[in-house]
This record gives sequence, structure tokens and C-alpha cells, in this order.
Amino acid sequence: MVPASILAFVTSKPVATVSPRHHVLLHTRKEQSSVNRQTRFTRRNFLKMSAAGAGTLALAGAGSAGLGLVPLGDRRASADSTVIEVFSTSPLILSPFTDPLPIPKALAPVPRSVFSSWSRPPGPGIGQQDSDGGTHQLWTSRLGLPDPIVYQIKLEVSSHRFTSSRVLPIDEDGKPVVPPRGAGIILSRDGTAFLPESTIHGFNGQFPGPMINAEYGKPVLVRFENHLDENPRSLDRQDFGSPNLEFLTHLHNSHTAPESDGNPHHRPQGYLPGQFVDNLYLNHPPDGDDREKQSFWWFHDHFHGHTSSDVYKGLAGLYPIYDPKFSLDIGDETRGLRLPGVRTNNPDGSFDVEFDIPLAFFDARLDDGVTPHKDFHNGNGETHPEWWGKTFFRHFPNLGFVGDIFTVNGTAYPVLEVKRRKYRFRFLDASVSRIYEFKLMSSTQGPRAARDLGFKDDELQGQYRIPDGQQSMRFVQIASEGGLLPISIVRDSFELWPASRREFIVDFTTYMDGSPTKKGDVIYLTNVMKMTDGRMWDSPDPDYKVPVLKIVIGDDAPDNSQIPARLREALPIPANWQSLPRRTFEIERGGSSSSPEDEWLINGQPFDHTVSLANPKLGSAEVWEIKNGGGGWVHPIHIHQEQHHVISRNGNPAPDARHPDDIGREDIVSLDPGESVLIFRQFRTFVGKYVAHCHNLTHEDHAMMFGWQIDPSGPEQSPSPTPHPSPSPQPSPSPTPSPSPSPRQSQSPTPRPSRSPRQSQSPTPRPSPRNEPDSPRPRRERR
Repeated sequence: MVPASILAFVTSKPVATVSPRHHVLLHTRKEQSSVNRQTRFTRRNFLKMSAAGAGTLALAGAGSAGLGLVPLGDRRASADSTVIEVFSTSPLILSPFTDPLPIPKALAPVPRSVFSSWSRPPGPGIGQQDSDGGTHQLWTSRLGLPDPIVYQIKLEVSSHRFTSSRVLPIDEDGKPVVPPRGAGIILSRDGTAFLPESTIHGFNGQFPGPMINAEYGKPVLVRFENHLDENPRSLDRQDFGSPNLEFLTHLHNSHTAPESDGNPHHRPQGYLPGQFVDNLYLNHPPDGDDREKQSFWWFHDHFHGHTSSDVYKGLAGLYPIYDPKFSLDIGDETRGLRLPGVRTNNPDGSFDVEFDIPLAFFDARLDDGVTPHKDFHNGNGETHPEWWGKTFFRHFPNLGFVGDIFTVNGTAYPVLEVKRRKYRFRFLDASVSRIYEFKLMSSTQGPRAARDLGFKDDELQGQYRIPDGQQSMRFVQIASEGGLLPISIVRDSFELWPASRREFIVDFTTYMDGSPTKKGDVIYLTNVMKMTDGRMWDSPDPDYKVPVLKIVIGDDAPDNSQIPARLREALPIPANWQSLPRRTFEIERGGSSSSPEDEWLINGQPFDHTVSLANPKLGSAEVWEIKNGGGGWVHPIHIHQEQHHVISRNGNPAPDARHPDDIGREDIVSLDPGESVLIFRQFRTFVGKYVAHCHNLTHEDHAMMFGWQIDPSGPEQSPSPTPHPSPSPQPSPSPTPSPSPSPRQSQSPTPRPSRSPRQSQSPTPRPSPRNEPDSPRPRRERR
């Protein structure tokens, strides 16, 4: 139902209906100029009006008076909570693939002599957990573990530049333009400029934040301190981020007590400037079971209502974790599984691992100085020419926020020179909404600007393409977000959803046809999934091949690593899972009377930090069904506290051809439109409050989240016992990876058709947008 304020705002005259399949030009621009160009509306550019974020459309510009609608940017609209969904077009990066890929080094711990002298040192005592006098639920000694290694991370205001290349200001047609008056940049004679630095909120002032290399059996305590009120360089903070500079850090997805978990069900108020919290990460698997060990976490802000803007502003860091037991996965390729990696122990107590590289993917959008800023948090319809070339963000996009520049480890279109040997890559999707599908491709012609190929508007996303790109190498998957898989999986491509992690070995000595590589050869890590808004992917497009990382083959190098066929033993789902307590959580599109920003409901309710929708008992196990009740949307649902095991998708036993890594453990439930996924979960070690939510972070910020908690006392119904693994001998890895199960070699008795002619062995095809194949774009829903 449309709120009364909107009914008063929009007159009773008929309102035009806009087909999402056509571009609508309301403010025509025949001449592009720096100052007086008008705003062009396309299917992604429209004025959305509703106090509840509904899809009531107001069309501004020529002829709008006849509709009784307020023109775009009219300040009178601000009283009616108008949201303008207009997105800027970033300037074109003219020299991509020249900046080197930043490879993070491990953060140094704080010496005991230093942290013991702090006015409030960390420890297990009452009141020692945070600046408010919190207490740790479980200290390391209770599990027979040593005292934690202590790190200090300050949340700081800083600046970041995504590229050192010159850039060309362009409009959404890809045509060169002059930035508006007041942009404060100097154009050269050819109309190009260097990007200004964007203001970030960063862990230790970095983006991405620092990397902690951790090990099982060695607990870590991180003191997060809020210094966001300090701005010694007087940087312009722009208009997004938590308004009172609060933070709440979540280590995704460590097995952690609620007070260290960083979730808004436990602490909705977050931590203000001047406050600190000591998050204790035990680095100990549930029940001490080696099969529950993981290998790659990341930490990010989780402050309620502003998670998307805070993460987009830079609050993300890396946390690989190794397993030294039997030297199984310790970063030393001469021992254990012999995964790629050459370890160096540093004098400061940290360690680095060469040939083991984390890759954090993040899409951004830069302000063009003429796009109006207006939603519930950001602006009143004004433009900001002074922010030209700096990060642009809208807190309230209907579908989700996607950028048009792709970055890796904070750098747009970097280059990585590799040795002729095997590498381990740890992939992380740190984007707000974007889903990727990656391939390794070769190209004779190399990258070409999308605008030079005749593309416009949303087709400019990614900026570059390799029209002649062809797959030339394969990935060997060894881990998902739940840690090492039972067996390695050969893959031609793979999807990476927000917050998901996937780990792969790539052998840079040989192409997939068996021919050897040679020095100077170039391979492009290429995104082949077009996703022009945050709702879901577009229809398959064989011409969409966006190079994200350039990889150049270098010299030969010693290589003692192997690609194991078998990795870590799988933890079986108990035989009596069907008799365990079962809960269903259904995601629905809808609003509420509690907040005008609620756009999503779970089991008919918006998120309320005082309410738990589930109260499992400590030590119990349950089966949860996660259902996507909103057709035409996809959702990566993240559940805190423990990993889960996928039992089935839409009633079909897991794994399937599209999700071969369902053989392992996960912390993201990837939901296609209308999909239902059944998972097995346990609730161990801690009691207290946690959350589950969509990791399309704009969805999370608008109520796609629910609280749940673990209550004390014994289990209501325990799973059938499974054998606890006894210490196993050092594995004998095979140099030949297992080709099965593979998304290109499905064991399904009835293989489905491939999603494009170029992927004849592709995995189960993704649903088409809105499940309506005749319409290439999703329709905006109305409540």
C-alpha cells in the first residue's frame, strides 16, 4: 500500500508505466557538457518514491508536470522520503593492467611487553572484554589452549586511490565529457586526468585492511579501537557510512562467542569513537574435530543498518588460517598435503607464505559530479562536483548496489607476474551485491574498452572486454568457505557469491590442451557473469568477457608442491537427520510498520534485534530449510557461528552439477529464485545471540536478517554418533587431481542443457532473470 505522504505527493492524475525492457529518455541530452548536461534515465536510472522503499515510480523531466510529479532533484520531495535511484558512470581507466597486484603481508602481533602495559590490558577477568566492561564467555585455558596472540587494529579515516592510470571522464553512452565546474581536477589537453583519492574508513587505515595469518591451536585476540572521529588530514568523509561512526567487527565465519562475533542481535549499538572491543578468536574447531577446520576467513563491519556502506567504505580485512597438525596445511609445500606455499617465519612472530595469494574482489563506482544524491541517508537531491572521481554509493538501492569498476585487493585491473609453477589462490567476494563467474582465458587482441566496442549504459560495467577470449587453463578447487574439501575438483569456471570464499590451485606451466607455457605469455582472470543490477544475473551473454586480473608468465621456479586428489575427510551428515528438529525460514518481499526502510521479511517479520526466531539448545543439532519466497531475486544467506552441510536443493540430494563443492561445509546458502535448500547445523561450545542474513548487504540493511540464539542445557535430540577421527598418518597426496565431481562432468542421470553454446559442458544452468526468458531485465516489484 502506498503511504499517505506519497499519495499526497503524487496527484490523482494517471501515472505513466515504464517497461523495464526499454530505455526512457526524460531529460534529453543532445550536447554533453561539463556543467549543463541533464540527467538521462535508463532502466537503471529512475526516481523511486515510497516511505517504505516500494516501487512507486515518479518520472521526472520533460512532461512530468502533466503527470503531477515533482521534477528530479526538487527539494520539496525530501519531506516525502523520496529515493532517487540514479547511478553515476565512472571515468574510463585508460591504462588498465599496469598497476601490480597488491599482495598483502601478515600483520605483526603486539609484543606482550607492550599490551601488558596498556591501561586496560586484555585478559579473562570480569570486565576485560571491551570498554563497556564486558567479559569473555570462554577463555583459552578452558580448552587447554595457550594465551592468545594479541593484535591491535585501529579503525581510521584515510584515503585510497584505485588506479595510478590517467582516466577519461565519460557519460553513460561512453562519450567523453568535461567534469562539472567545481570538480577541482586538472584536465590535460587530451581531456584526461588522474583520479583523486577517495576517503575510506579502514582497518589500520588500509583497504583492504590488514591480513592476519593464523593457525589452529594458536588463539588470537584482536583489539579493535574506534578512531573514526579523528581526521587529522581533514578529509571529506562524503555522505555514506554509519552516521555516528559506530562499528561492529565480524570475523566471517569463525566459531566464536557472541561477544566476539560482532553481530547486531548481541550488540545492536556497536562501538562508538573512543571505545574498543577485544574479539577473541579461539582458532579451535567445534568439539576439537579436525574435520571442522576451515582455511580462509575475513573480517568486516557489521553495524546494523549500515553494513553495506561501511564495508563499501573500506572496512574489510583478511584472515587465512592454517592447520599445523601433522603439518597438514602449514604453508610449507614440502610437508603435509604439500599445497603450494613457501613459508617464511618473521622475527616479529608473524609468518608469510609465498605462492599463496588472497584475491579480494570488490566492484566500485565513482562520482561523475552531476548525479543527484538522495535517499533516506544520503543527500537531498543535490550534486557533488567536488566529489568527482571519488567513491559513489547509494544506501537505498531497490535491487542492490553494483559498481562499474572491478578491483582486486583494492586495485582496479591489476597485473600479476607469476613464476612457471603452481600457485594457491584464495578467492573472496568482498562486493556489496555482485556475483562473479570466473574463467582463465587467453586473448590475442587483448583488452578493448567496452565503449570502443559500441557498448553503452549498463553494458559499460567492467569497462573492458576481451572479445576473442578463449578458455586456456582450468582451476583445481581445493577448498570452499568451510575449509579443505574431501577431494579436489577440476573446474572450467566457478561462481563466487558475496562473502563466499573458494580456493584453487592453478598450474602455470601447462595449458589445458597440454602445451607448455612460456615466459611472457598472458592469461586473464575473466568475469563472464553479467549482472547489471543487484537483483540477479542477466541472461547469458557469450560476448560478456571482462578481464579482471592480467597474469603474466615469468621465469621458472622451484616447485615442491602437489595437487592432492584427497584433502580432508568429510564430516558425514548423521543418519537420523530426518528425525531432528526442523525449522523453516522463508524470505519474502515486504515492508512493515516498524521502519520505512524495511523491504524484506523473514517468516513474515522484519529484523528486530530483541527477537530470536530460533532457540536451539547447546549441544543440539537441527535441520533448517532456507526458502527464497521472492521470485526473481537471488540471495546469499549467511548464518553465523558454525558451518552447515547442504542436504538437498529443491528436494534433490546434494551435491549437484552446479554446486559440486556442496560435498564440503559452507557458511553461505546460495539461493536461486524460488529455491529451497535444506541444511544440517549443530550448535556447540557457546551460548548466546547470533544472526542469519543476506550477504547482499543492501538487503541485509533493509531487514533481510533474523536473530537466533543458543540456549543453555542439554540437547533436545542428539544426532546419531559419528566417529571422532583419530590422529591420521600424514597423507600421501596424488599429483593428479580428481576430475569428479565436476560441474563440467556431471554425474546426474539427466544432464540439463548448457547455458550457452560456448559452454557445452557447463554446470546446471542458472535460472533466467525473473524466470521469464522473454524479458532480458527484471521488473521492479511493487508492494
